[in-house]
Amino acid sequence: MDNILLIFICLLVGLGMQRVPAFPKNGYLALNQFIIYVALPGLALFYIPKISISASLLYPLGVAWIGFGLSFLFFYCIGKRFGWPKRLIGCLIITAGLGNTSFVGFPIIQALYGDEGLKTAIIVDQPGTFVVMATLGIITAGIFSKGKSSSTEIIRKILIFPPFLAFVIALLMNLLKVDFTEYFQTVFQKLGTTITPVALVSVGLQLKIDKRSQHWKFLRLGLLFKLIITPAIFLIVYKIILGGKGIAVDISVMESAMAPMITGAILASSYGLKPKLSSMMVGIGIPLSFITLAFWYFILQLF
Repeated sequence: MDNILLIFICLLVGLGMQRVPAFPKNGYLALNQFIIYVALPGLALFYIPKISISASLLYPLGVAWIGFGLSFLFFYCIGKRFGWPKRLIGCLIITAGLGNTSFVGFPIIQALYGDEGLKTAIIVDQPGTFVVMATLGIITAGIFSKGKSSSTEIIRKILIFPPFLAFVIALLMNLLKVDFTEYFQTVFQKLGTTITPVALVSVGLQLKIDKRSQHWKFLRLGLLFKLIITPAIFLIVYKIILGGKGIAVDISVMESAMAPMITGAILASSYGLKPKLSSMMVGIGIPLSFITLAFWYFILQLF
């Protein structure tokens, strides 16, 4: 469970660096750009060419794609009903629609279901959560960011977004059944592993707990949707309506209950979609999710 320990240490490091005068107040912006331009492309170029595409991916794949769609419908409808600002709606759609299926998900799934469970978790994360973030996430960020973006401008932002470019290259390589040489794979893997510590330190740098902040009511709603409503929907659909059984279905439900995705919060922040709320969704959502995950694991044992 060293990954979970790493999460809390890096968050604390980021919080502590807020009090270091020598560290720039907006230093998190440089960390965010490193993640977007270097670490995320490295992750895509290492993992995606290796994914085996088959019908068995449907249950775990649905977690990310359906989950993001539910988040979009939920927060867009509520936001329009109550006249919320576009940036607030976009922030909640992205942070509540993308789960932390790797940094938190992998160690928890491995601890509960072993190495066999980890194989399903990787399917949820790489062709699922990561691809949704690099496509639908960017489109959403472009639509709801400050100012009015034309469809041409949104498409341009997607096409020049480094993780998306890396995804397209990696997907073509997957379809052509080719991969990089061992040396390049090692480099991309090492670049990808920097995401967790750098992203969490960035989140810690931005995390400020203001009890009088107006963000609290939106934070509660966002985490309620991500940690309770979303897994409840997947439990009902996958286990009751579709009658799914086995470890792959159980892991899919557990992954749907993970805390908000760290890089999803970084994406929202980089587009100016309520950076403080984005950080709170991750910084508070991760420790809270350990309680809710225990609840959902118990519920799954009843089926």
